[in-house]
This record gives sequence, C-alpha cells and structure tokens, in this order.
Amino acid sequence: MMAPIRVILADDQALVRSGFRMLIEAEDDLQVVGEAADGAAAVEQARRIPADVVLMDIRMPQVDGVEATRQIVAEGLPIKVLVLTTFDLDEYVFSALKAGASGFMLKDARPEDLLNAIRTVALGEAVIAPSATRRLLDHVVPTLPTNPEGVDARLELLTDREIEVLIEIAAGATNAEISARLYMAEGTVKTHIGRLLSKLHSRDRVGLVLFAYESGLVRHA
Repeated sequence: MMAPIRVILADDQALVRSGFRMLIEAEDDLQVVGEAADGAAAVEQARRIPADVVLMDIRMPQVDGVEATRQIVAEGLPIKVLVLTTFDLDEYVFSALKAGASGFMLKDARPEDLLNAIRTVALGEAVIAPSATRRLLDHVVPTLPTNPEGVDARLELLTDREIEVLIEIAAGATNAEISARLYMAEGTVKTHIGRLLSKLHSRDRVGLVLFAYESGLVRHA
C-alpha cells in the first residue's frame, strides 16, 4: 500500500481547519500532518514537516497565502501549494499562481472535488482540469497585466506548432481535443506541452494558460 498524501492546512479559522481535517482524514490515502493559522506558520511547517501539499487560504493575518506561497516556492521546498479562494479576490488568485501555486479551488467546492484536487496537485499536475480552465480563469483573466508593446518576445522561442497548442490550452481544450483539432497524435500533444513547460519555465498547465493571456497571445473576450 502506498504511503498517504501528507497535507498541511493553512487557514486562520480553526473551525474551517477542523472541517477540512475531518474531510481529509476520512480518506485512506490522505493524512493531515500539520495546521497553521497564518502564512508565516505555514511556511515554518513546510520547512519542518515532511508534507506533499499545503492547502493554503489566501486571506490570513500578517503573512497572507500569496506571500507564504512565494516563500515556499522561492526556498525550493518539496511541497505543492493548493490555494483556496473566493472569486472576490481575483488579483490575489493571479498573484498566488504567479508565485508558484499549483492551482486554486473555491472554498465552497464539493468535497469530492477538493479531495481530488489535493491528489492531483500531489502528483505534480495542475489542479484545474483542462475542461474547466477557461471557465475558471474567466474570473482571473481581466486582472492580468498586459504587454503594452503587443506580443511578448518570449513567444519567439516557440515553434508555430507549439503556439497552436498553447492557444488550444488557453481555450481550455483537453489533450484529446487538441489532438483532434490539430490532427496530431495525443502523444505528440503531450510532447509539445512538455516543451512549452520547459521553454516558458512554467510549473504546470495553469502557468501556460496565464502566460498565453499575459503575453498577449490570447485576448480575453
């Protein structure tokens, strides 16, 4: 039997942490190994406690979830960050993703969706399913900074085919959908995505979507 996925809970509300703990520990493959009431404590626990995922609230006193995420990623700690948010803080969601969070979930998400998100992030993938990427980022994209001089120079690093794949990713297409639309094998799609991640220094698919909008390649409708 595989070792359980170890989770640190970071939320300033004890009742919220208690609810998440009960939900998570009801699963055989998940385990809560730490709790933090603010971002500073979350970073300290990430340094000290072997864990796989931090479930990170955005709004916390003193050190918020964005800064805590930035510190965890900057120190190269071997732990993924899953941000919890409501969409009234869009600019903070974007900041957290730019800081290196592996994705975000709404605090009122269905329990099974949150649990699956933890599992997905622990595997090193983006938490936002490709089919939901566009719908979720509709809340975030209007806050993205834009390049006043037009298309980002980093796009020159990409081949025409990679740009086509990136546009499809930004539209929320799955690998299978990209395969069908661009008439290429699904394995080839995965190869292109791997090259995009490497060339653009993106941690995951969410980072590619944000880059597509931020760079000016794709415009928000």
